[in-house]
Amino acid sequence: MAEEKSANAGASASEYRPGLEGVVVSRSSISYVDGEHGVLEYRGINIRDLVADSTFEETTYLLLYNHLPNQRELAQFTTLMAKQRILPQSVRDAIHSFPVGMHPMVALQAGITMLAGEDYFTDELGSQGNNIRRSVALIAKAPSILAAFERCRNGEEPMPAVSKYSHAENFLFMIRGERPDPVEAQVFDKLLIMHADHSTNASTFTCRVIGSTLANLYSSVSGAVGALSGSLHGGANERVLRMLYSVGSPDNVEKFVDEMTAAGNKIMGIGHRIYKVKDPRADLLQETIPQLLALKGGEEWQTLYHTALRLEEVVNQKLSHKKLYPNVDFYSGIALEILGVPVDLFTTVFAMSRVAGWCAHWVEQVSANRIFRPKQEYIGDHSRPYVPLNRR
Repeated sequence: MAEEKSANAGASASEYRPGLEGVVVSRSSISYVDGEHGVLEYRGINIRDLVADSTFEETTYLLLYNHLPNQRELAQFTTLMAKQRILPQSVRDAIHSFPVGMHPMVALQAGITMLAGEDYFTDELGSQGNNIRRSVALIAKAPSILAAFERCRNGEEPMPAVSKYSHAENFLFMIRGERPDPVEAQVFDKLLIMHADHSTNASTFTCRVIGSTLANLYSSVSGAVGALSGSLHGGANERVLRMLYSVGSPDNVEKFVDEMTAAGNKIMGIGHRIYKVKDPRADLLQETIPQLLALKGGEEWQTLYHTALRLEEVVNQKLSHKKLYPNVDFYSGIALEILGVPVDLFTTVFAMSRVAGWCAHWVEQVSANRIFRPKQEYIGDHSRPYVPLNRR
């Protein structure tokens, strides 16, 4: 009996699973996803509670330290994050010279990598306290990199960070050049909370794999940005927005869905690798959009939002049997559009939020590290003869 169990275990361990689907690759206490019931938790706290009552700064503290801060801790942490927003001169100079046509994800990745050159102790990973402090600095600087690039590519000087503004408010200020309305800042803050972590997806796994080699934080996070830049991972909200504009109005939705399903095409923003019910973040984002519409109006945005609502309704009628429901990208693009964020910055906004989660995973990885070394199933030839060059 023991031999049978051992043999079965060996067979299971050597089973090939494309994309590592269903394979447990790490143990983590950072975030939990229950796709069958639509649950997302950060450090055991439901995302709905955090979006309702927390801030991005407090959520970041929770992810890094594994507990909610008291008033003194939160005040100190918020002050520290605000002080760390200023970019080194070398990075500011480099951003000025970035090609105007560079994709913002590439600019963010390059800027993060350059920060390593300004950190003399970047490769000293022994102290968890230092690792967290370095993480706080990177989380604070990521929006500054992105905002500086956005201003420079439009021929404008980067705006200086304002320490009295929140993380969300400061980013909107830096890309616009003027202070956002409190409602805008609050909605954007909620959006950042929702994107801060999501278990071991491709970019987080990338961060942990790089971190497992004891590479520094900047290399690990820049690698995660690279993973997120892929079309199968980031950028879906951009495509959702273009899709909704192309549909045009709620009246065109049913015909659109019928045509897409008949052709076997994917409807952007519908379905998720993990969630078999509606993504809880999609619900939360959907609730924020009316606040923005009440503030900013705009018939075009009203039509866009109602087209999305109608699309969700028709998809529920026709595709719910396939467990296909809206994911976070279905509504996030609409919110960012109303906030005036340029479309090609959508994925970088995702990234600047997710830096908090990536840093938390990197800290967790290096604190109890084992380098990743999965097995490979070789499917090539054996014993092929070498043919000299003059006989080929």
